[in-house]
Amino acid sequence: MTNSERPALSVSAAMALAKGALEGVTVRLVGEVSELSNKPGYKAVYFTVKDKSASLPCMMWNNRYRAAGVQMRVGQLVELTGRFTLYAAKGRMNFDVFSVALAGEGNLRLQVANLARKLSAEGLMDPARKLPIPVFPLTIGLVTSPRGDAVHDVLRTLRRRFPVARVLLAGVAVEGPQAPAGIVEGMRAVVHAGAEVVLVVRGGGSYEDLMPFNDEFLARMIVKCPVPVVTGIGHEPDTSIADMVADLRASTPTAAAEKVSPARESLDALFAARTGSLSACAQRSIEHAAARLGRAAAHPVFRDSNALLAAPAMGLDVAADRLSRALPASLDKDRLQVARMQERLATALPNAVNEDAVALGHLKDRFARVLPVGVASVAQLVEHDRERLVRALPAATRALSSDLAHARQRLVGVGGSLTQPYRQQFGVAAAQLDALSPLAVLGRGYAIARNEEGAVVKHVAAAPVGSRVDVSVSDGVLACRVEAHATASQQTDSRKDA
Repeated sequence: MTNSERPALSVSAAMALAKGALEGVTVRLVGEVSELSNKPGYKAVYFTVKDKSASLPCMMWNNRYRAAGVQMRVGQLVELTGRFTLYAAKGRMNFDVFSVALAGEGNLRLQVANLARKLSAEGLMDPARKLPIPVFPLTIGLVTSPRGDAVHDVLRTLRRRFPVARVLLAGVAVEGPQAPAGIVEGMRAVVHAGAEVVLVVRGGGSYEDLMPFNDEFLARMIVKCPVPVVTGIGHEPDTSIADMVADLRASTPTAAAEKVSPARESLDALFAARTGSLSACAQRSIEHAAARLGRAAAHPVFRDSNALLAAPAMGLDVAADRLSRALPASLDKDRLQVARMQERLATALPNAVNEDAVALGHLKDRFARVLPVGVASVAQLVEHDRERLVRALPAATRALSSDLAHARQRLVGVGGSLTQPYRQQFGVAAAQLDALSPLAVLGRGYAIARNEEGAVVKHVAAAPVGSRVDVSVSDGVLACRVEAHATASQQTDSRKDA
């Protein structure tokens, strides 16, 4: 049957015939996403892919799109697997997509994005985990390629901004499959050598060239590094995994060197500020010391050494005067008594001896008359008694001296009892002097305020608002400034209100 003899088809039948023929062909194609419509409530995702000379409308059911795990964006290069189909109601041809994957760089970006989400979920990118950068690091570790421009940029910047820093260079490969392991070993080497901060840098390049800095092993080693890590990867439009987990990210190697080195101008300003602060502190200390010295020098005790003990000294003088008058009078009285006793003794002894001698003379005469023969013996007996009497006289004298010494001791004891009341008066006077001492008053919680001239502040007019006042307490001096005045009645009212 020729074509002219066949019956004509309806539009619906013709579209059904074409749809059956197209849906039998499954193809895989690569194109760039030029349009994308993924609205809530839609059952499918609608987009268009194109190349240099053609474009193709596509649709993909939501369950397939979610299972693919790809977040499509305009401009991405994607690889699609599906079949052609017709939407008969509008007579439009679509590409029914079964699966989608990023192609080329897009696939790499998907892998990096998935890794970033994984590490972020583990908390490796949490800012609270990251270490602070030292303000003045004297030893800086540099991990980069020894042949690239990045190493010269960093060294030149550090030499210009912070020449006192020592740089520990670990030359490693920054491209290729072995680059992540080499970078990790370089970091270990500079940290072991004493680096206070580590710079991991490289110059620009394509996204594929920078893939070593998206390595999971390198990212985890950066997190575990005991010192801060600063990255400077010269690929400004993109951020690598190493940038995300590093303690600080810089856009270029030069910027990374600037992050860890203070500018010379800021150092000069800092040193000038610290010098001024030290000078001001030293000046204030000298002024306070001079004020304390002036107050001490103005104290009456230091101006007149007799002021502190003047009253007790006068009391001692009075007591000494009374004692000097009392002791000689008592001694004179005792001397008179001793003299009278000596006179009585001197008078009594010779008279007694003379009376005995007269009696003996009478007895001698009687015995001479009665017993002439025994006169010589009697005379010898009398002479013997006389010698005994003479020997007894020194013993009596010694007894008298003993009585005199005992009397002297009694006199000394009486003198001590006479001074005891004056000693008590002296102790009472010393206690009164201590109670009236300004230092004792300060020890009970009171304070003395002096103005800038060193004068005691007795009323509020002597200390104007804004003036400096030194307040002396028990253990030092408080340097204060008057901010406001309040009368005694106002203070009483404020206490009642409280």
